[in-house]
Amino acid sequence: MRRIALIAALTALSATPAFAQAYSGNWACRDATTARAGILTIYGGVYGFASTIVGDPSSGTGTITGYEDGVGFNDGGLKTGRGIQAGRMIPDPTYGTAIQLETSEAIVMLCTPR
Repeated sequence: MRRIALIAALTALSATPAFAQAYSGNWACRDATTARAGILTIYGGVYGFASTIVGDPSSGTGTITGYEDGVGFNDGGLKTGRGIQAGRMIPDPTYGTAIQLETSEAIVMLCTPR
């Protein structure tokens, strides 16, 4: 009985990193006009964003919560500077996968793998 419980626990834990792998890495982000752009880096439970605009308050680091279909931004520059609450994984015809960054009202940026 203990072996079955141990195997089940190890199987569940080994699947957890697979969700994180989908959105981990470096992403090139831009808005619809490409006036606002930057690099989003996600690893583990943290992110970093570097805007192309000097002094942009959205640049910096913060923490995220991973979900099956993306991430939730807990704090940091993207949350406070631009009001971005979530990054949702979507299919992309050119890159295969992209992340769309969303506020509570709209999709504000699209990020593709770098």
